[in-house]
Amino acid sequence: MSYDERLKVNIAGLELKNPVMTASGTFGSGQEYSALTDLNKLGAVVTKGVASVPWEGNPTPRIAEVYGGMLNAVGLQNPGVEVFCRRDLPFLKQFDTKVIVNVCGHTEEEYTEVVRRLADEPVDALEINISCPNVKEGGIAFGTVPEVAERITRACRDAAKQPVIMKLSPNVTSISDMAKAVEAGGADAVSLINTITGMKIDVARRKFVLANRTGGMSGPAIHPIAVRMVYEAAHAVKIPVIGMGGISSTDDALEFMLAGASAVSVGTANFYHPTITQEIADGMSAYLDRYHIGKITDLIGAVDS
Repeated sequence: MSYDERLKVNIAGLELKNPVMTASGTFGSGQEYSALTDLNKLGAVVTKGVASVPWEGNPTPRIAEVYGGMLNAVGLQNPGVEVFCRRDLPFLKQFDTKVIVNVCGHTEEEYTEVVRRLADEPVDALEINISCPNVKEGGIAFGTVPEVAERITRACRDAAKQPVIMKLSPNVTSISDMAKAVEAGGADAVSLINTITGMKIDVARRKFVLANRTGGMSGPAIHPIAVRMVYEAAHAVKIPVIGMGGISSTDDALEFMLAGASAVSVGTANFYHPTITQEIADGMSAYLDRYHIGKITDLIGAVDS
């Protein structure tokens, strides 16, 4: 299979055939979408969150459609790292794409247990989800306090053999401070943004739509917020940035790259347009042709102020 060499990007020493990845939690572990889209055409598949033991997730209802996107309170339901290694990883390795495993945990020990378990597996990189509630700190997310984010980053970096990508939460006062904190902790790259906390109420029933009351907002409505945060993070750190948040077209993805992202992850759009990722990659090639640009990396941070 031939690829457009102009689309190659490098994330912390990991070469991707193109900058288009899947956002964790929206693509399963690849098998769920493999009959609908060609995984070989993706730069990387980022898996659903993997924990040290199976997580049941939150009670239902836990997904709701809202204007401009969706709310989810799935709660990172997953079968645990052993099932992932036995079932999902061998399936993914059949394809010519990089495999990035999203790691979740409730404590530092839970994170590092998964990281160590994956150290000698054929995994290309780890994306550490620090939006998880830290049970030892009263339930506050790891990714909302710079000192805590730096500490969990260092613990994962010390335990890992693969590049470590820290996934940042937008539910903070300063995304730049969070990006600098994980860079100081040894992160090889950052990805952002995770979902924005939201709520929906059924006015006819006068009840919360989600059993969890709140959920993570994703989809086109958050795209301008995500572009702003990626721009701020990219100008705060020297490590690569992966941009995500409301991507539903090639232009959406290119905005992130112009803002400073080296690659992008597509999330909610997969639910209603399962071929969107490969279409965005094709659209990037067409963009280079249209504007006579030599390679996609020429666009990184190239917004004209």
